[in-house]
Amino acid sequence: MLELYQFRYSPFCLKIRMALQAKELSCRIIEVVPGVGQFNIFRLSGQRQVPILKDRDNVISGSSEIIEYLEEIKPEPQLIPSNPKEAAQVHLIENWADTTFSNAAKKALLKSATLNKDLRVALLPNEIPSSIKEFLGKLPCEAINEFGSLINYGEDSSLLKSLKNLSNLVHEKEWLVGNSLSVADLAVAAQLSLIKFPTSSGEVISGKGCKGLADDPKLKNLFTWRDQLELYLLQNSSYMM
Repeated sequence: MLELYQFRYSPFCLKIRMALQAKELSCRIIEVVPGVGQFNIFRLSGQRQVPILKDRDNVISGSSEIIEYLEEIKPEPQLIPSNPKEAAQVHLIENWADTTFSNAAKKALLKSATLNKDLRVALLPNEIPSSIKEFLGKLPCEAINEFGSLINYGEDSSLLKSLKNLSNLVHEKEWLVGNSLSVADLAVAAQLSLIKFPTSSGEVISGKGCKGLADDPKLKNLFTWRDQLELYLLQNSSYMM
Protein backbone atom coordinates (compact mmCIF):
# COMPACT_ATOMS: atom_id res chain seq x y z
CA MET A 1 0.00 0.00 0.00
CA LEU A 2 1.07 3.57 -0.67
CA GLU A 3 2.15 5.62 2.36
CA LEU A 4 1.86 9.40 2.54
CA TYR A 5 3.93 11.22 5.15
CA GLN A 6 2.32 14.57 5.81
CA PHE A 7 1.44 17.56 7.97
CA ARG A 8 -2.34 17.65 8.16
CA TYR A 9 -2.75 21.37 7.47
CA SER A 10 -0.11 21.60 4.74
CA PRO A 11 -1.75 22.61 1.44
CA PHE A 12 0.87 20.60 -0.44
CA CYS A 13 -0.13 17.47 1.47
CA LEU A 14 -3.79 18.27 0.83
CA LYS A 15 -2.94 18.52 -2.87
CA ILE A 16 -1.60 14.96 -2.78
CA ARG A 17 -4.54 13.61 -0.77
CA MET A 18 -6.88 15.07 -3.38
CA ALA A 19 -4.81 13.53 -6.19
CA LEU A 20 -5.00 10.13 -4.48
CA GLN A 21 -8.76 10.52 -4.14
CA ALA A 22 -9.09 11.51 -7.80
CA LYS A 23 -7.21 8.40 -8.86
CA GLU A 24 -9.03 6.22 -6.32
CA LEU A 25 -5.79 4.96 -4.83
CA SER A 26 -5.70 3.46 -1.34
CA CYS A 27 -3.12 5.08 0.89
CA ARG A 28 -1.96 4.93 4.48
CA ILE A 29 -1.70 8.43 5.92
CA ILE A 30 1.18 8.97 8.36
CA GLU A 31 1.10 12.21 10.34
CA VAL A 32 4.59 13.60 10.91
CA VAL A 33 5.22 15.21 14.29
CA PRO A 34 6.98 18.56 13.72
CA GLY A 35 10.55 18.41 14.94
CA VAL A 36 11.15 14.86 16.12
CA GLY A 37 9.14 13.25 13.34
CA GLN A 38 11.08 15.15 10.70
CA PHE A 39 14.24 13.27 11.63
CA ASN A 40 12.46 10.06 10.64
CA ILE A 41 11.47 11.36 7.23
CA PHE A 42 14.99 12.73 6.78
CA ARG A 43 16.32 9.20 7.20
CA LEU A 44 13.69 8.01 4.74
CA SER A 45 14.08 10.64 2.03
CA GLY A 46 17.18 12.72 2.74
CA GLN A 47 15.18 15.88 3.49
CA ARG A 48 12.76 17.13 6.14
CA GLN A 49 9.95 18.51 4.00
CA VAL A 50 6.60 16.88 3.37
CA PRO A 51 4.73 15.51 1.49
CA ILE A 52 6.64 12.29 0.95
CA LEU A 53 5.12 9.30 -0.79
CA LYS A 54 6.48 5.81 -0.21
CA ASP A 55 5.58 3.01 -2.62
CA ARG A 56 7.48 -0.10 -1.53
CA ASP A 57 11.13 0.82 -2.29
CA ASN A 58 10.26 4.03 -4.09
CA VAL A 59 10.37 7.26 -2.07
CA ILE A 60 9.15 10.41 -3.81
CA SER A 61 9.24 13.91 -2.34
CA GLY A 62 7.64 17.12 -3.55
CA SER A 63 3.99 17.52 -4.50
CA SER A 64 4.58 17.99 -8.24
CA GLU A 65 6.95 15.03 -8.40
CA ILE A 66 4.50 12.84 -6.47
CA ILE A 67 1.66 13.66 -8.86
CA GLU A 68 3.87 12.83 -11.83
CA TYR A 69 4.61 9.48 -10.17
CA LEU A 70 0.90 8.85 -9.61
CA GLU A 71 0.30 9.61 -13.28
CA GLU A 72 2.77 6.85 -14.12
CA ILE A 73 1.39 4.16 -11.82
CA LYS A 74 -2.25 4.97 -12.58
CA PRO A 75 -2.68 6.99 -15.77
CA GLU A 76 -6.46 7.33 -15.47
CA PRO A 77 -8.02 9.67 -14.76
CA GLN A 78 -5.40 12.02 -16.15
CA LEU A 79 -4.45 14.97 -13.99
CA ILE A 80 -2.02 16.30 -16.60
CA PRO A 81 -3.72 16.67 -20.01
CA SER A 82 -2.34 14.97 -23.11
CA ASN A 83 -2.93 18.12 -25.13
CA PRO A 84 0.40 20.04 -25.05
CA LYS A 85 -1.27 23.47 -24.84
CA GLU A 86 -3.53 22.43 -21.97
CA ALA A 87 -0.63 20.67 -20.22
CA ALA A 88 1.40 23.88 -20.40
CA GLN A 89 -1.51 25.87 -18.94
CA VAL A 90 -1.91 23.33 -16.15
CA HIS A 91 1.78 23.48 -15.22
CA LEU A 92 1.77 27.30 -15.26
CA ILE A 93 -1.21 27.46 -12.90
CA GLU A 94 0.25 24.75 -10.66
CA ASN A 95 3.56 26.60 -10.45
CA TRP A 96 1.80 29.89 -9.63
CA ALA A 97 -0.31 28.19 -6.95
CA ASP A 98 2.69 26.42 -5.40
CA THR A 99 4.85 29.56 -5.27
CA THR A 100 3.30 33.03 -5.56
CA PHE A 101 -0.14 32.06 -4.25
CA SER A 102 1.28 29.82 -1.54
CA ASN A 103 3.62 32.51 -0.20
CA ALA A 104 0.89 35.16 -0.15
CA ALA A 105 -1.63 32.79 1.48
CA LYS A 106 0.83 31.78 4.21
CA LYS A 107 1.53 35.42 5.03
CA ALA A 108 -2.19 36.21 5.14
CA LEU A 109 -2.78 33.25 7.47
CA LEU A 110 0.12 34.27 9.72
CA LYS A 111 -1.31 37.78 9.92
CA SER A 112 -4.73 36.41 10.88
CA ALA A 113 -3.24 34.02 13.44
CA THR A 114 -1.41 36.84 15.20
CA LEU A 115 -4.71 38.68 15.61
CA ASN A 116 -7.04 35.73 16.31
CA LYS A 117 -6.20 33.54 19.31
CA ASP A 118 -8.78 30.87 18.39
CA LEU A 119 -7.24 30.43 14.94
CA ARG A 120 -3.75 30.47 16.47
CA VAL A 121 -4.59 27.63 18.85
CA ALA A 122 -6.52 25.63 16.24
CA LEU A 123 -3.46 25.56 13.99
CA LEU A 124 -1.25 23.98 16.65
CA PRO A 125 -0.46 20.26 16.21
CA ASN A 126 -2.50 17.81 18.27
CA GLU A 127 0.71 16.67 19.97
CA ILE A 128 1.19 20.05 21.67
CA PRO A 129 0.16 19.78 25.36
CA SER A 130 -3.10 21.54 26.21
CA SER A 131 -1.31 23.66 28.82
CA ILE A 132 0.97 25.13 26.16
CA LYS A 133 -1.98 25.69 23.81
CA GLU A 134 -3.80 27.52 26.58
CA PHE A 135 -0.74 29.68 27.26
CA LEU A 136 -0.30 30.60 23.58
CA GLY A 137 -4.00 31.32 23.28
CA LYS A 138 -3.82 33.83 26.12
CA LEU A 139 -0.87 35.75 24.67
CA PRO A 140 -1.95 39.30 23.77
CA CYS A 141 -1.50 40.39 20.18
CA GLU A 142 1.25 42.78 21.25
CA ALA A 143 3.36 39.88 22.55
CA ILE A 144 3.48 38.24 19.11
CA ASN A 145 3.46 41.41 17.04
CA GLU A 146 7.07 40.77 16.02
CA PHE A 147 5.77 38.07 13.70
CA GLY A 148 3.28 40.51 12.24
CA SER A 149 6.06 42.98 11.52
CA LEU A 150 7.57 40.47 9.10
CA ILE A 151 4.45 40.61 6.92
CA ASN A 152 4.10 42.98 4.00
CA TYR A 153 0.50 44.07 4.56
CA GLY A 154 0.44 45.67 1.12
CA GLU A 155 0.44 42.19 -0.40
CA ASP A 156 -3.17 41.67 0.73
CA SER A 157 -4.52 43.78 -2.12
CA SER A 158 -2.58 41.78 -4.71
CA LEU A 159 -3.77 38.49 -3.22
CA LEU A 160 -7.37 39.70 -3.11
CA LYS A 161 -7.18 40.76 -6.76
CA SER A 162 -5.92 37.30 -7.77
CA LEU A 163 -8.63 35.59 -5.72
CA LYS A 164 -11.34 37.75 -7.31
CA ASN A 165 -10.07 36.82 -10.77
CA LEU A 166 -10.18 33.15 -9.81
CA SER A 167 -13.66 33.55 -8.39
CA ASN A 168 -14.88 35.04 -11.66
CA LEU A 169 -13.20 32.26 -13.62
CA VAL A 170 -14.73 29.36 -11.68
CA HIS A 171 -18.13 31.05 -11.85
CA GLU A 172 -17.98 30.64 -15.64
CA LYS A 173 -16.50 27.13 -15.89
CA GLU A 174 -16.20 24.00 -13.78
CA TRP A 175 -12.49 23.34 -14.34
CA LEU A 176 -9.60 25.79 -14.63
CA VAL A 177 -8.17 24.13 -17.74
CA GLY A 178 -10.07 22.09 -20.33
CA ASN A 179 -13.14 20.02 -19.59
CA SER A 180 -11.92 17.78 -16.78
CA LEU A 181 -10.20 17.83 -13.42
CA SER A 182 -6.48 18.57 -13.54
CA VAL A 183 -3.62 19.26 -11.19
CA ALA A 184 -4.29 22.96 -11.76
CA ASP A 185 -7.60 22.60 -9.91
CA LEU A 186 -5.97 20.58 -7.12
CA ALA A 187 -3.10 23.03 -6.64
CA VAL A 188 -5.36 26.09 -6.42
CA ALA A 189 -7.96 24.37 -4.21
CA ALA A 190 -5.23 23.15 -1.85
CA GLN A 191 -3.73 26.61 -1.34
CA LEU A 192 -7.21 28.03 -0.75
CA SER A 193 -7.23 25.95 2.44
CA LEU A 194 -4.90 28.54 3.99
CA ILE A 195 -7.43 31.28 3.26
CA LYS A 196 -10.44 29.32 4.50
CA PHE A 197 -10.02 25.80 5.85
CA PRO A 198 -12.25 23.19 4.18
CA THR A 199 -14.44 20.55 5.83
CA SER A 200 -11.69 17.94 5.42
CA SER A 201 -9.50 19.93 7.84
CA GLY A 202 -11.63 18.70 10.73
CA GLU A 203 -14.24 20.20 13.01
CA VAL A 204 -11.76 22.23 15.08
CA ILE A 205 -10.56 24.39 12.21
CA SER A 206 -13.09 23.93 9.40
CA GLY A 207 -14.44 27.28 8.20
CA LYS A 208 -11.76 29.30 9.99
CA GLY A 209 -9.42 31.43 7.96
CA CYS A 210 -8.20 34.88 7.04
CA LYS A 211 -10.48 37.69 8.08
CA GLY A 212 -11.27 39.95 5.15
CA LEU A 213 -10.69 37.16 2.64
CA ALA A 214 -12.52 34.10 3.94
CA ASP A 215 -15.61 36.22 4.56
CA ASP A 216 -15.43 38.40 1.43
CA PRO A 217 -18.76 38.01 -0.45
CA LYS A 218 -16.97 38.51 -3.78
CA LEU A 219 -15.05 35.30 -3.14
CA LYS A 220 -18.11 33.20 -2.33
CA ASN A 221 -18.05 31.53 -5.77
CA LEU A 222 -14.43 30.53 -5.25
CA PHE A 223 -14.97 28.79 -1.91
CA THR A 224 -18.16 27.17 -3.19
CA TRP A 225 -16.16 25.80 -6.11
CA ARG A 226 -13.49 24.50 -3.72
CA ASP A 227 -16.09 22.85 -1.48
CA GLN A 228 -17.83 21.23 -4.45
CA LEU A 229 -14.49 19.91 -5.67
CA GLU A 230 -13.81 18.40 -2.25
CA LEU A 231 -17.25 16.77 -2.24
CA TYR A 232 -16.70 15.43 -5.76
CA LEU A 233 -13.40 13.84 -4.73
CA LEU A 234 -14.82 12.47 -1.48
CA GLN A 235 -17.59 10.71 -3.36
CA ASN A 236 -15.02 9.07 -5.63
CA SER A 237 -12.32 8.37 -3.08
CA SER A 238 -10.99 5.01 -1.98
CA TYR A 239 -10.14 3.99 1.55
CA MET A 240 -7.46 5.96 3.38
CA MET A 241 -6.19 4.96 6.79
